[in-house]
Parts: sequence; C-alpha cells; structure tokens
Amino acid sequence: MAHLKELLGDPSAKKSVIDDCLQLIDAELKDKGLAGIPLKAGYAVVNGVKPTFVRDALDHLLPDFSDKLDPIYQEAIAGSKDIETFFAAQKTRIAEALLEITDARAKKSVHTTVVKAYDKLRGTGKGHVEAAVPRLAKLVKKYHR
Repeated sequence: MAHLKELLGDPSAKKSVIDDCLQLIDAELKDKGLAGIPLKAGYAVVNGVKPTFVRDALDHLLPDFSDKLDPIYQEAIAGSKDIETFFAAQKTRIAEALLEITDARAKKSVHTTVVKAYDKLRGTGKGHVEAAVPRLAKLVKKYHR
C-alpha cells in the first residue's frame, strides 16, 4: 500500500499536486465571501512578501502534510472506505494535524510579516481547515492508486 508521501511527492506528480493545492486554496477563499475578508487580506500579505511564497511553502510543507495525513489515509484504505467520506468524518483530526505543522513552522519563520498575518488568523484556522477537508479529500483521491 503506497504512502501519501510517495503518491503526492512523486517527482512526476508533485508540480500537479502543488497546482491542485493552490486551486484548493483559491476555491476556499472564493467560497468564504465577505466572511473571508480577513483570510483574503492575509493571503494578499503573504503573496506581497513574495509572489511565489505560497507555492514555495507548499513545496516545503507537502512532505510533512503527507506524513501527518498518511495514518488517516491508511485507515481509510485498510478499511476499504471511501476517502472523501472517511476524511469528512475525520475533519477535526485532519485540521489539528495540519495546523500542528503550520504552527511549528510559524514559530521558526524569519518572515515577521507572514508570522503576524498567521497569528491574526490562527484563531479561526481550525474551522477553515475543517471546511477545506472535502476538497482536500478529493485531491488525495485524485492521486490515490
């Protein structure tokens, strides 16, 4: 059984995975409407630091994200469960796992502007990540073999 790090980090797929992650982020921001103004502002700040900041961050974080999601993915596969359905049931667990990585990364970051934006938005982060789980599950399912 393949692990997510192998599936999502495969050199032949990685650029597509990151492109899909960027599309996921854009779709989530678009769906937030007026309630997403703080998120959109934070995203603009990050992109203002460097236009490829989010792409570069995803490139660096993808192995850690894959490792954190892999136990959940393996549970779904081992139980012959639909990835989308299983991930939806595990949305809190997924959000906490992914935010653990970004929290640790923010603590070590030298980009003070980005850290300030992250800190302002972190309080609502869990809910936003949970809301993105259906799209994340579709992304994982796309690369599942």
